[in-house]
Amino acid sequence: NPIIITDELQGKMRAASSIRHPFQGDRIWKASDGSWFIVDEVVGKHEMITYAVALNPSGAVTGIEILEYVESYGYEVAEEQWRKQFIGKTAVDPIKLNKDIQNIGGATLSCKHLTDGVKRVAVLYDIALKNQTSIPKAK
Repeated sequence: NPIIITDELQGKMRAASSIRHPFQGDRIWKASDGSWFIVDEVVGKHEMITYAVALNPSGAVTGIEILEYVESYGYEVAEEQWRKQFIGKTAVDPIKLNKDIQNIGGATLSCKHLTDGVKRVAVLYDIALKNQTSIPKAK
């Protein structure tokens, strides 16, 4: 059963992250240990960036991966050094560029939008996944 992304939930996620692009609720998986794997996409400068976020059972980021990046510049966001800044972050953290997440020169829009995307996923956990029991678990 996919998570139903209601207009109210979209509104809360938008308010927390400033991302206008609607969240697609069909790429959320719960692992047998209670952790979560969520695939989302945000706009870079011109093109979509597809990324995945892993959350532990209490909603803290355990990793992010860039799955598809087709912009001409800014590919440094895929480097581990930048991505590891998100580890341990939860919805209560700012998860904000130039606050608790460092920018990469020449990749500001990709950095900002991915940072906002991770915030959106953290907020999704907090308001919709935290108490979710009916979603099928990944094998």
